Amino acid sequence: MKVVALVSGGKDSTYNMVKCVENGHEIIALAHAHPPKSAAHEEMDSFLFQTVGSSAVHAIAECMELPLYIQEIRGSAVTQELDYKLTKDDETEDLFALLSKVKQEHPDVQAVSVGAIFSSYQGNRVQHVCDRLGLQMLAYLWHRDQVELLREMVANGITAVLIKVAALGLGQNDLGKTLEQMEPKLLSLHEQYGIHPCGEGGEFESFTLDCPLFKKRIVVDESEVVTHSDDQLAPVLYLSINKVHLEPK
Repeated sequence: MKVVALVSGGKDSTYNMVKCVENGHEIIALAHAHPPKSAAHEEMDSFLFQTVGSSAVHAIAECMELPLYIQEIRGSAVTQELDYKLTKDDETEDLFALLSKVKQEHPDVQAVSVGAIFSSYQGNRVQHVCDRLGLQMLAYLWHRDQVELLREMVANGITAVLIKVAALGLGQNDLGKTLEQMEPKLLSLHEQYGIHPCGEGGEFESFTLDCPLFKKRIVVDESEVVTHSDDQLAPVLYLSINKVHLEPK
């Protein structure tokens, strides 16, 4: 099937694209929802979208030599029920507008790649939008064991760095480190405190610099650490990526 991939910039949306291709599908476009230009911070605390790293998502499309469709996030989590029903000004309607735009430009698109693992909130909303547009949702990471999945991502060439931390045991020194570098610590924190090894509980977010589908790799030139919440036990910190460039592989 011809597929549009929802990309946040993170490891999960990237790895699900890899699984789509492994299963014989063709990625023909990427789609991304970004914070409003008027937003004070890149981190919106959206229930549906990862917004940290949004400023560099264009580089992923360039690495894959595919068109990127973007949509400003105008809504919020108006309804937080797991089973979504069409709701005015809800962020889900931004996703609908985004995928509608893709379908208009690519009438042959048949499916949507999404990197959801355990979030029923996210999975149900993407499915709702797909049903409305006559698209199939492809979520190859859904309900996978996260320890196994983390190891698999590292082993299969997903080079992603942590760009947000929000959990006990994670701090500023972990920002910018790769999944491979962080794997022992993440698994140790999983054993000690029960954090999700893939960050599915919101413990961390990532940004992908390279993967088997990329024709070039991304290099971060300039970034700055932003304190989103100065909690003593588990401060919420993120990297604002200001400048990147691409390098041949």
